[in-house]
Amino acid sequence: MGFWGLNAFPVEVETDITPGLPGFDVVGLPDTAIKESRDRVRAALKNCGFAFPIHRITINLAPADRKKSGPLYDLPILLGILSASGQLLAPLAGCSFVGELSLAGEVRPVNGILPMVIAAKEAGMRAVFVPKKNQNEGAVVEGIEVYGIEHINELISFLNGGAELLSAKAQKKATASDLLQPDFCDVKGQQSGRRAMEIAAAGGHNLLLIGPPGSGKSMLAKRLPSILPDMTFEESIETSKIYSVAGLLGENPLVSTRPFRAPHHTISAIGLAGGGTTPHPGEVSLAHNGVLFLDELPEFNRQALEVLRQPIEDQEITISRIGGSFTYPCSVMIVAAMNPCPCGYYGHPTRACICKETQVSKYLSKISGPLLDRLDLHVDALPVEYEHLSSGKPAEGSAAIKSRVQKARDLQYQRLGEAGVTCNARIPTGLLQKVCPMTDGANAFLKTAFEHLGLSARAYDRVVKVARTIADLDRSEKIDTAHIAEAVQYRSLDRKYWQK
Repeated sequence: MGFWGLNAFPVEVETDITPGLPGFDVVGLPDTAIKESRDRVRAALKNCGFAFPIHRITINLAPADRKKSGPLYDLPILLGILSASGQLLAPLAGCSFVGELSLAGEVRPVNGILPMVIAAKEAGMRAVFVPKKNQNEGAVVEGIEVYGIEHINELISFLNGGAELLSAKAQKKATASDLLQPDFCDVKGQQSGRRAMEIAAAGGHNLLLIGPPGSGKSMLAKRLPSILPDMTFEESIETSKIYSVAGLLGENPLVSTRPFRAPHHTISAIGLAGGGTTPHPGEVSLAHNGVLFLDELPEFNRQALEVLRQPIEDQEITISRIGGSFTYPCSVMIVAAMNPCPCGYYGHPTRACICKETQVSKYLSKISGPLLDRLDLHVDALPVEYEHLSSGKPAEGSAAIKSRVQKARDLQYQRLGEAGVTCNARIPTGLLQKVCPMTDGANAFLKTAFEHLGLSARAYDRVVKVARTIADLDRSEKIDTAHIAEAVQYRSLDRKYWQK
């Protein structure tokens, strides 16, 4: 199997052994790791009691016009040599083999097993042999036998009809309900922030939290996944493929809870968006179907932030290299948090800001207008009052909020499912008027707000989508004035801070 971005493709390992000067060549656009497999395969054969042919050996990785990378070809190359030299008589047709070899013949785990098993099934293979540590990951795919092997002697014995291998069945180490997530019952006060989080979760909207240090911005953001709808099996498979390619799956064969990624503000553009000499998924793709939290937003590299603009719109990111383009999905909710100024206390009700106007302007200018437009809700996170902190009254927990969010999402699915849209934040512009009917009063209010605040066309669309979500939470078919007023309120902060 080979990789092209997130997807795998079948690779046929052809072996030719001819008389002549001893040699061992691998052709078919192999990378350095594959070329080095010659030494690993030679040592593994000898150390496991097999004869290494003293002839000219040529390995061809077909199709020859696509680049191959990684040590995952060690095992099929070894089997090809054994078969071509007559040391393995068992038929290999209909089977796929993946694995790195140690010099002693042990089969080591590799990245990307999940997409490779999916590709093998689609290619009509009846069985896949993978490293034992990758077996549970591959077993997630139904309709194909997945065998885990620890040593090549074990595999050879099985192929020759000796030792018995049992195909794997997927086993989850934990489910979403088993995992302890931060709960909104821990959040004291912050009613406006809690309300904005509920709206964001219900409609899949991006969110910006602005407030002084210690006001609870990070606390709110970390609890957002606890109120998002549970992942579907298709979403779990899609997200797990990304983690499999990145080598981050760990012991669980499936990502069953929505990802929450919080990269440090020193991250590079490549780390955030993905890339590298051999392209790999970045943080925005690792947060696919989940939340990407950007804390201390103005401290991020400006170039890194600007790279996110198009992926936020397209829900996918394309990385171009000489060998071709790689596309990774990134359907994420962006949650950003920031202080209003370098000292953090601009607009604070009790503490004076010590920053100069030029310092504040320079600080806020790190966030471009186009990026700000893509953040649907702007929320002012005010300091929590003592009465809320000292109150023994329990706050509403995540379970109750999640129930309302799920009901709103169900309405959206009924309305948008046929168009392939999963939530209000993804409504295409062409459908906006059809699925977002407004009362006359709401329309008039929006017109006034649009002219008064100087909203862009993109901001207009996002206000309407947020209002649609608020109406769904109220179980209202039409968007009324109150829904529009609340949605517009979440666009006012960029004028409060950015147009002083």
